Amino acid sequence: MRAVVQRVTRASVTVGGAVVGAIDGPGLVVLLGATPGDGPAQVELIARKVAELRILRDERSALEEGAPVLVVSQFTLYADTRKGRRPSWNAAAPRPVAEPLVDAVVDALRGRGLEVATGVFGADMAVELVNDGPVTILLDSAPA
Repeated sequence: MRAVVQRVTRASVTVGGAVVGAIDGPGLVVLLGATPGDGPAQVELIARKVAELRILRDERSALEEGAPVLVVSQFTLYADTRKGRRPSWNAAAPRPVAEPLVDAVVDALRGRGLEVATGVFGADMAVELVNDGPVTILLDSAPA
């Protein structure tokens, strides 16, 4: 799994003109993508990292602060742009694989006591956020 984690002062997701998920910060926005080989170990690693990363003010984590998290599925994190001008999405998990993985990360974060808002899987979403810092971190569950 891959996650782009941004420290924000506020964020929201709109689908079809309606806000479907929003947080007032300080908090985190997590853009989350999955690959076909991902499973429970990757879900746990990403959820733990998101909850425990010390990237909020005063080097505190979302878990320590009780900060809200907005999770947005984003298969484009697995774009392969090495050839040509058109990205390949072959490394991204198909919906039947990816959607339960994204839901599992959301559940794992909520299981840690965090408030979690979400977008709508597979929808055309408008994501608005105010990046605080700016702070943007890339997480990858693949072995180094």
